Formats: sequence, C-alpha cells, structure tokens
Amino acid sequence: MTGKGSVQHLPRPDGNRVAYARTEGRAPTVVFLGGFRSDMTGTKAMALEAWAQKRGQGYLRFDYLGHGQSSGRFEDGTIGRWLDDSLAAIDGLTNGKLVLVGSSMGGWLSLLAARARPDRVAGLVLIAAAPDFTERMLLKELSPEDRAILERNGRLERPSQYSPEPSVFTWKLIEEGRNHLLLDKPLALPCPVRLLHGQSDPDVPWEYSLQIARHLEAPEVVTTFVKDGDHRLSTPADIARLIATVEELVR
Repeated sequence: MTGKGSVQHLPRPDGNRVAYARTEGRAPTVVFLGGFRSDMTGTKAMALEAWAQKRGQGYLRFDYLGHGQSSGRFEDGTIGRWLDDSLAAIDGLTNGKLVLVGSSMGGWLSLLAARARPDRVAGLVLIAAAPDFTERMLLKELSPEDRAILERNGRLERPSQYSPEPSVFTWKLIEEGRNHLLLDKPLALPCPVRLLHGQSDPDVPWEYSLQIARHLEAPEVVTTFVKDGDHRLSTPADIARLIATVEELVR
C-alpha cells in the first residue's frame, strides 16, 4: 500500500522538530538529502516524490534544523547537527535498505550517513556533491579580511545568488565541520555510487566529483558530467537523468 507524503514532524531531543514527508512503498526506500539552505520542496525532491508515488516506491524527504519547515535557527546548524537530523530521520522513519540521494551539502551528509549505517545503504546518488566544503571551498575562498570578520564576529553574511536573503556562515560551522572531513583519506562503502555533476557549476567545480570518485572504495563508482549543467541540475533533462539513475539503483 502506498501513501502520499504530507508534511509531518519528527521530535528531536532538544525540543526542535524535523519536518518530513514520507511516501509508503516498496524497498529500497529512496531518501533525499538537500543542500545548504535548501529545503525539501525543491524541484529534485518533489520530482522524486512524484516518481516514487507513481511507481509505488518508498520515499522520504525532510528538512534539517533551521531549514525549510523544520524548527530552529539556521545559524545554530552544523554538519554534525544536520547529520544527526539525517540519521534520526533514517532510523526513525524508514525500514530496510535505502538509496540515498544527496544534493550539494546533502552529498556530504549522504556519504557520512552511509559510513554510519553501512548495513542500510543499497546505493548512493550524489548530485554536485560537496563533502568538506566548509574547509575546501568556503574557508579557502575567503579573503583575509572576510576570514578576520568571521573569526572575530563568529558569523559572516555573503550575497546569495539563490535567495534575496544573504547566506550566513558561522565560524562554528567551519570548526565543527572539521570533525566530519572525508576527503583526507579513502572512504570504503559497501554499495554502488553514482556521481552527477554539471560542468558549468559555479559553486562546486566539476573536478570535485573526480576527487570524490578517487577517494571512494566501493563496488562500483560511475561519474556522469553534464556539459552545460549548472549547480542545481534541475532542468527537465536533468530530472529525467536523475530519475533514470535512481531507478537503476533501486532495481
């Protein structure tokens, strides 16, 4: 029996609530993990839900602390906290095998979740994945002046091309992120991995997916580059490619 995903809330021990929408269906359950400041109502998340409902596939989408319809302040979030939200959703809301679909920061969280729950994961689909972005991109690209502001004030606002609101980065995000770095050593995973990346991505260079592929020790790693693709990979052709990739792994 399949059920349509309406938004519900998973209580967390600190009083916050993780918003989620679950579609009951056959295993493996597909779990979508969104990006930094993104939410579970984006094009990719909703397209996968429609596909899952049509197919009778189990599916889960959710928002991390301070994102979308979940409670909490975005600035209180860290990679560890958002990983903890992800594992709480996986452990509390799904059964059996999973295919994790992670976009941008969600790719980092998917890799961390797969490392934490290797027996649960049947496959990974990573879209413009950005593991270690706090250290390798955010911190590395800051000017000395911006870094000084971030260290002194504990936060830094930067214009966002995806939202009228500025992006806020905290020093806590960078410091805590160092506990979860992945690309400084090989990462062994027990499942096939698919990497999708646009070669016109202005946020995460497409070469980054090659680095990730080199670091992964998995039964199968396939990397697909989209010549004119942007960071979001949300055009109709991109969505069709994503769904075909997910279908391949759920089979």
